[in-house]
Amino acid sequence: MQITIDAAGRVVIPKSMRDSLGLTGGGTIEIREREGVIEIEPAATTMRLEERNGHLVAVPERELPPLTDDLVRATLEKTRR
Repeated sequence: MQITIDAAGRVVIPKSMRDSLGLTGGGTIEIREREGVIEIEPAATTMRLEERNGHLVAVPERELPPLTDDLVRATLEKTRR
């Protein structure tokens, strides 16, 4: 897919890609250049460790969407391709 860089250097990520990656306006992405290739990926969710009932639990710094059966199935299908 080819897209155009505007005069300010901005690139629009197509809606279908944003939707499939769960990217929304105001979201954070990682961007890097490696061997002449620009790589863009969703930023990892920052976690902190909390002790709950004597066990350490990773807790996201921001609210995440609920993990549904459909989301798990869709993720499994993506990884199988």
